Amino acid sequence: MVARAFRSLSTPNSEKVMDLLEYQGKELFARHGLPVPKGVHASTVDAAVTASETLGYPVAVKAQVLIGGRGKAGGIKIAKDGTEAHEYAGEIIGMDIVGPHGEGPFEVHELWVEAGSEIESEFYASVILDRSAKKLMVMLSRMGGMDVEKIAASDPDALVKQHVDPVAGLTDTEAKEIAAKAKIPAEVADQVASVLVKLVEVAQAEDATLIEVNPLIVNADGEVVLLDAKVTIDGNALFRHPELEELPDNSDQDAQEKMAKEKGLTYVSLDGNIGILGNGAGLCMSTLDVVAQAGGRPANFLDAGGGSKAEAIIAALEVITSNPEVTAILFNIFGGITRGDEVARGIIEATNKIGLELPLVVRLDGTNSEEGLALLAEAGLDNLHHEATMLGAARKVVELAGN
Repeated sequence: MVARAFRSLSTPNSEKVMDLLEYQGKELFARHGLPVPKGVHASTVDAAVTASETLGYPVAVKAQVLIGGRGKAGGIKIAKDGTEAHEYAGEIIGMDIVGPHGEGPFEVHELWVEAGSEIESEFYASVILDRSAKKLMVMLSRMGGMDVEKIAASDPDALVKQHVDPVAGLTDTEAKEIAAKAKIPAEVADQVASVLVKLVEVAQAEDATLIEVNPLIVNADGEVVLLDAKVTIDGNALFRHPELEELPDNSDQDAQEKMAKEKGLTYVSLDGNIGILGNGAGLCMSTLDVVAQAGGRPANFLDAGGGSKAEAIIAALEVITSNPEVTAILFNIFGGITRGDEVARGIIEATNKIGLELPLVVRLDGTNSEEGLALLAEAGLDNLHHEATMLGAARKVVELAGN
């Protein structure tokens, strides 16, 4: 799997993405004329059984979560009759799936019931946005069924990569050359090439930053079919795709991330115990690094924004303190648009509002920082500690957090 979930921690403000579930991706593919198996979306056991009877057995009962490794985790099962369809649907709905790299757990709320496919061979195909080259890149391998990292490690020559001209797209000739380099069998090479061309068309038309098909199969009838669909859409382009914008939010967020989203904050949960709040993505990332260098473990990334006012600071503290693992909090604020006195008022109001007793370490610099520090001093908060430098603040919060 090339990329999923929160795509780039270093630029969370600039990069918004929308991940599609498998069935949503396949419906998107079908609208663009790509060959996908027949399937029915279901959110209950009875609906899954009805879908299975309609499609005819055997069927694949597939968990719909934004993570790879569903099959190994028991999230994909082949039902040969109605009894098995009922049994497997009941087992999968509500189960927690942990990703191959420890992601999750992701609870299953939906199923995709799909007509069974007899697989003769498996390939890997993807189209991704190569940000360094500012172009789409096609990848194809004859080694399907494993993720791209394993393909590259086991046989680098088996993974063929080629950038796409942003104006001309991928031509039929180029697609056939890619299929030939990947040593796709001659009898299906033209079909595979056609799929590559259409995948690029989908990426361009739908503003996708990632399309991954693994496996791309050849069935018993010699037809090339897309048996999986991982699709990520550029969230900043959703205004051009109202039909996608109206899709439900598929992210299986933890409680803090959901709360932060509702409050309009940029927040990512991490696995430490030191709450982090900064203003601006770059400063937040630097703060994470410095805390780690000081021996601490950040519990989150939280960017309150470049013009953070008291209300935003209160909301941020409510989110951070909702995580029971947090034992200390670091505020690292450099005022430009953000005013130090506004930040100070937010800290004071939040402390009184939520009865905050956790140790707070504040590094406040820039616009109105002196006024802000004066307000904090006047408030006389017993749990507040001021440090003049980022490193000093990091060391102090690590000490107070008990790391």
